[in-house]
Amino acid sequence: MTVPAPRVRPRPRTPGRLLPLLLATALLLPVAFLVVRAHRLVDADRSMAERERLGVEYLRALGPVTDALVEAQTAAVAGRPTSRDALDRAVEEAAAVDARIGAELRSTERWAGLRAKLEGLPDRSLTEPEAAFTAYGEATDLLLALHGKIRETSGLIRDPGSDSYFLQDGVGEEMPEAMVAAGRLTDLAVLMEQRPAAERVRSLGELATLRFAALQPANDLVSNLQSAVDSSESTDLGASVLTPLDTYQRAVEAMAAVSQPAGRAQTVDAVRLAAVRSQAQNAANLLQPVILDELDRLLRDRVEQFDRDVALNVAAGGVAGLLLLVLAGSGWVSRRRDTPTGGDAELVGPDGAAGAGRWEPPTVPQPGRAPAAPAPVLQPVGPGREPDRWRPFDAAR
Repeated sequence: MTVPAPRVRPRPRTPGRLLPLLLATALLLPVAFLVVRAHRLVDADRSMAERERLGVEYLRALGPVTDALVEAQTAAVAGRPTSRDALDRAVEEAAAVDARIGAELRSTERWAGLRAKLEGLPDRSLTEPEAAFTAYGEATDLLLALHGKIRETSGLIRDPGSDSYFLQDGVGEEMPEAMVAAGRLTDLAVLMEQRPAAERVRSLGELATLRFAALQPANDLVSNLQSAVDSSESTDLGASVLTPLDTYQRAVEAMAAVSQPAGRAQTVDAVRLAAVRSQAQNAANLLQPVILDELDRLLRDRVEQFDRDVALNVAAGGVAGLLLLVLAGSGWVSRRRDTPTGGDAELVGPDGAAGAGRWEPPTVPQPGRAPAAPAPVLQPVGPGREPDRWRPFDAAR
């Protein structure tokens, strides 16, 4: 016979239930740290590439200013009437670019000084070619300094790509230096014809200096472009660069030969030198937009790659976090299902065994009371039915 034994409610195993959540939280923290760190690194690289694109935009605006300023200097030194229309138009376009992105590139102050210098140049040709040569030389020095400032503040000078580094170095440093130095070399050849013979030695020294200053960046530009074409994976760069590059290289070689003093008088053919310098400048004007377009394309592709990296980092971190949460949740639910409820009663038999069957009244004798008689056997209702007995007269039947 069994008796109901009330079961004590078990104490909730809180540490066992919290263990999956604690483990998931402990794993989520380093995953979140790695995702955030990777996101910051990629975002910093992306911001650098975007800033470099601003530098490319600024250099594109300075190209027409350089070309127009060199032409105005040549006209002023030669005594020809100078037209400020091209220079003024280029200055206005560059001023619009500086107003939009100059604050971020920290170039506004330098641009303001250069613009004031350009606006201070005389509208008419100066009567003294030497004065014009000096005045325009100061303006071109400020222009070259602005090129260097843009490359530095935009990060182009620290570009990590091999092909993009060669392109930015060629278009942002060598090309403007070569154009300015070639213009000064041509103008000095004109001035040498007007100077007295006593200054011949000084003029030849200046000519040698300007000749080196013009040829070195021009040769470096050719080398940089060839290196960029060799290291670039783009097939369009070689096809678009090689033709104007060959024209520019031939013009530079011709300028090197023509600028060399010849004869006993050590003179230079200024007319022929101006012609080959014009060819080199035209080839440079064709090269510049091609280089800038290719450089901007490389930077744009780099930004898009950084965007994909950010998306992959976020997706990987989200999947890892979701898996950890699912793992913690499954462990929590399984532990709750394994724990019995505290309100259930378990049947206990007389010998203490559990689950002995259904409940029956107790039969254990109580102290001071007689043991209960066995329960009477109930008889069926109606006349009783006795067992058949043999009677004497039954045999005669």
